[in-house]
Amino acid sequence: MTISKERKAELTAQFGNSPVDTGNPKVQVAILTERIRELTEHMKTHQKDFHTRRGLLMLVGRRRRLLSYIKKHDIFEYRALIKELGIRDNIQ
Repeated sequence: MTISKERKAELTAQFGNSPVDTGNPKVQVAILTERIRELTEHMKTHQKDFHTRRGLLMLVGRRRRLLSYIKKHDIFEYRALIKELGIRDNIQ
């Protein structure tokens, strides 16, 4: 249930400043969003998989913290990122 190297490289090239810029918070949010989508699909068929549920909730929390960091430093970058990723604006 991890994303492939090719998909991670695509996300890094799309959201990073360079093709190897995996430390950029925008890239990290994009990778976490991809993993969250995969785990959400898994949870739709396996409702009682509580280990995966805990991991999913931890990923959502990590993404939320990164998004609040981005929002605090550059609100325009934050708005563009959530629009491009298709996620809701629920960070206060």
